[in-house]
Amino acid sequence: MAVQVPLTTDPNNTFSSTIPVNGKNVKFYFFLRYNSEAEYWVMDIMDSSRNPIISSVPLLTGINLLEQYEYLQIGKAYLVKTDDSLLADIPDDTNLSTDFALLWLDND
Repeated sequence: MAVQVPLTTDPNNTFSSTIPVNGKNVKFYFFLRYNSEAEYWVMDIMDSSRNPIISSVPLLTGINLLEQYEYLQIGKAYLVKTDDSLLADIPDDTNLSTDFALLWLDND
């Protein structure tokens, strides 16, 4: 079952979320920032002690954002559009939390 990670469009936003991954509840810290030159969001993920796990993951739709990090066994993550009428597949600096959702799943 997928869990939705809460997102906002606050610039340079750090927040935590406890996510069930592979039968365990895992607390992650997230740091989101918007790259205004390239016009996309970037995500860093840290463990419960705020040690970096993954840095600078672009938030793009249509792919498992964590696919290249499967060896870490921290799950799968997908950015999905919640508004089918939206033409863009990449969230801008105003609609990340309203028109897109970050869904997190187990590795299996």
